[in-house]
Amino acid sequence: MDHVKFTAMKDGDREDYDFLTRHEVEYTKGTASRLLAALVSLEESLSGYQITRLGHSLQSATRAERDGADTDWIVAALLHDIGDIYAPYNHDEYAAAILRPFVREQVAWVVEKHGDFQMIYYGHHVGGNRHKRDAYAGHPYFDDCATFCERWDQSSFDPDYDTLPLDHFRDRVEEVFARKPYDPAVIRPGVRVPLTR
Repeated sequence: MDHVKFTAMKDGDREDYDFLTRHEVEYTKGTASRLLAALVSLEESLSGYQITRLGHSLQSATRAERDGADTDWIVAALLHDIGDIYAPYNHDEYAAAILRPFVREQVAWVVEKHGDFQMIYYGHHVGGNRHKRDAYAGHPYFDDCATFCERWDQSSFDPDYDTLPLDHFRDRVEEVFARKPYDPAVIRPGVRVPLTR
């Protein structure tokens, strides 16, 4: 069997869906490789900064690693702007959706909200709400997002910074996306892990 028999999902049988399940499970094993390839395309995306979007992503992850962050934080820093390619108006939500099944709730929330938190640095220059992040005041992960933005995101546009290459992070990305999706032992709702040592 190399494809299902049905043309409408409601007409599928157990054999069809067993086949699809095996096929989809095998396909998901390539998620890390596809994401790493997508990161490379950031090299040619939105311009105007002193470094490319790929350079920014690598620099963010490098800073996270040098701060002693764990694998979830490092991979999140690497992938936090991957949505710039396909979802420039909600890149943060896009990146969080990719990460959410495989990282702590804390990390996915920070990635999802980092765009609002970044407004503190430039919102007043573009007619936006510089204090947009205040809507999340009191949230358990508020300080984590503020720290993520301050230490790893807004500061990672430096062409002279000693940034690690993409291959340096490959094993960490593969580790994260090889996890069982939505594993409660990984997601750990309400658990906070410090961003830095």
